[in-house]
Amino acid sequence: MQSQHTSRSFDEELKFLANRIAGMGGRAERMVDQAVSALVNADAGLARKVIDDDAFLDEGQREIDDKAIIVIAKRQPVADDLREIIGAIRISSDLERVGDLGKNIAKRVVAVSNARHPFSLFRGLQALAELALTQLKDVLDAYASRSVERLGFVRDRDDQIDAMYTSLFRELLTYMMEDPRNITACTHLLFCAKNIERIGDHATNIAETVYYVVTGEQMPPDRPKEDKSHRVVVKAESAG
Repeated sequence: MQSQHTSRSFDEELKFLANRIAGMGGRAERMVDQAVSALVNADAGLARKVIDDDAFLDEGQREIDDKAIIVIAKRQPVADDLREIIGAIRISSDLERVGDLGKNIAKRVVAVSNARHPFSLFRGLQALAELALTQLKDVLDAYASRSVERLGFVRDRDDQIDAMYTSLFRELLTYMMEDPRNITACTHLLFCAKNIERIGDHATNIAETVYYVVTGEQMPPDRPKEDKSHRVVVKAESAG
């Protein structure tokens, strides 16, 4: 997308916002990847690093919000430029939430590592995280390139994330019902899985923002976001 204004300083201000988003995006991806790795490997030190890294995303969001307000007040942008600024605000908010979700996973590392659990459960969690991180990387790449051609696949992949989460939810419940000694670890893993599923939702939000920034239009409406874990709970309660 080509800028229509002539002010070099304005261009630099917009570039600052885009670069800050890129930095936040890279950190958010790394935090989630490291949080899951810490969970699988019972690495408390890596978990602590993830928790500490969350401050970077909090500061990034505050910095983008402050800069955006100043730019809007000073430049009074319209059309493409205004969408760029509003888009940066929205995306930074989603990335800050992704960081919070990664931090929440990291906080459960010690509890899970101290509990009895079947290690096979980690495979499903890793697969879910890999899918969600691929989703996040793709939408951030679309933001960097201002390309909307592949954004149509985002919602399809979000369906896959929801389906995988529901399957993992069912598997975790099965382990809990088969052996009460699994309950503590599986409960923590359920929360971790839900956090990863929500990361996919935030990636979808970013995709919708990128589409709006580039085209000036909303993405075509699609099915409501929904996992089916609540249906699994109903079935479990009615069984037996």
